[in-house]
Amino acid sequence: MCGGTQGIGLASAQALAADGAAVTLLARSQERLTAALGTLPAPLGQQHHALVADLAAPEAARAAVEAEIAARGPFHILINNTGGPPAGPILTAKPEAFLAAYGAHLLAGHLLSQAVIPGMRAAGWGRIVNVVSTSVKQPIKGLGVSNTTRGAVASWAKTLSSEVAPFGITVNNVLPGATRTGRLEAVLAGRATATGRPREEVDQEMMAEIPMGRFGEPAEVAAAVLFLASPAASYITGVSLAVDGGRTSAL
Repeated sequence: MCGGTQGIGLASAQALAADGAAVTLLARSQERLTAALGTLPAPLGQQHHALVADLAAPEAARAAVEAEIAARGPFHILINNTGGPPAGPILTAKPEAFLAAYGAHLLAGHLLSQAVIPGMRAAGWGRIVNVVSTSVKQPIKGLGVSNTTRGAVASWAKTLSSEVAPFGITVNNVLPGATRTGRLEAVLAGRATATGRPREEVDQEMMAEIPMGRFGEPAEVAAAVLFLASPAASYITGVSLAVDGGRTSAL
């Protein structure tokens, strides 16, 4: 479980653990990993583990996962999830911002998938779920680098899904909308600062775009992650599932 110490990542790890999965959390901070491990249920007595790695260094992250596989055995579920790139218009984005985002999102997901797929293939069963963004379907204003990178991840996932489907492995994307996480907090705070408007006004403006009239909760996104990672989703692959309260207007 990448990015499993907070927000959607932690909620997804908790949901998987509650359903009986033995979860390995991957994040940069050992302190946060230790705290997050303490929140994971173990209804079947399963053991959970932590792995310190930084997805901003994709090759090193792959090496860490491969070492974990050598020590503990294969992974059958991979949840690719990491924090989004900084906000800002695409016109002023610098090349290094794109390279950093591609490394932490596209390349990290690709290399970790390469690390786990041999074990999935040997088992004849595997799930890769990528936590991306609704910008895959509809670009979000002020998130130029993120919009670009998320689209690339979705295209990568769709391509990979066809290649590994014959081996019983599915690859799907969950597209969170405005969800109460640190990422949303940063985006809203940035908009309030940039426009000089009260924070409450900025919040209400975004919620007005959501047919359900509220922000989502991490557990609601986690429910979609759990479903796509489960045996119940055995005939679903290559899809991008929006969990956004109806905000995305594109089909």
